[in-house]
Amino acid sequence: MSARTTGIHVEEAGDRGPLLLCLHGIGSSSAAFAPQLAELSAHARVVAWDAPGYARSADPETPYGLDDYADAAAALIRERGTSAHVLGVSWGGVIALRLATRHPGLVDSLIVADSSPGSGTDPSRAEAMRARATDLAEVGPRAFAEARGPRLVSPDAPEELVRRVVDTMAASVRLPGYAYAAQSMAAADLRAELPSIAAPTLVLCGEHDRVTGVEASQAIAGAIHKTAYVIVKDAGHLANQEQPERFDAWVLSHLRITASIPEQELSSCH
Repeated sequence: MSARTTGIHVEEAGDRGPLLLCLHGIGSSSAAFAPQLAELSAHARVVAWDAPGYARSADPETPYGLDDYADAAAALIRERGTSAHVLGVSWGGVIALRLATRHPGLVDSLIVADSSPGSGTDPSRAEAMRARATDLAEVGPRAFAEARGPRLVSPDAPEELVRRVVDTMAASVRLPGYAYAAQSMAAADLRAELPSIAAPTLVLCGEHDRVTGVEASQAIAGAIHKTAYVIVKDAGHLANQEQPERFDAWVLSHLRITASIPEQELSSCH
């Protein structure tokens, strides 16, 4: 392993097809992609990380910024000797967008879900993002997750999903990693660089996303030249977990176009 990826834990599934690298949101881990690891691995080699400083990954030895997360993701791709289709949810989407501008040769396409151009587009959002690390320090991971988790899904989400989201967050977030992530989001304003992204991009947003919201996803989709934009019905901010069948069907349609996955391989999805 290269120095950049020492101590990064990944979950992997699938032994054929294109590489699909999955980057989770700020309150999560590779566990968020359990539905994608299970279903998409029939068509792609799916790799989901625990970001540096999260869950089973080691804490960074120095503070990380957005470029550092993007570079760590790039190193994971390089280790596998290929390029990748990169799926990022929320904060993971911001990392994916920066990855596509810093390392364009490694990114075959993007799937950006329930994300934004960064919290730095709005001073009040940036301030609130920075304050989250203080909240985590004061109340601890479990209470922090119980306060935040229910907002990440739609009001009609089943209780089992809410509990799973809360449990994942409680098991994933800790300091200093969460503080570095929050600062990377608070400092991010990608609006100026989005038009330079050449990779074909699928932008998805849950119909009931109360966190980043539809407008933020539309801002991404409107700025990137090769883009498709999809609303995932009956889903909140974590559309990939709340409506995995619909979400995965859109991702597979995107990969069929961008990675030339044969049509017949999609039959199980329809």
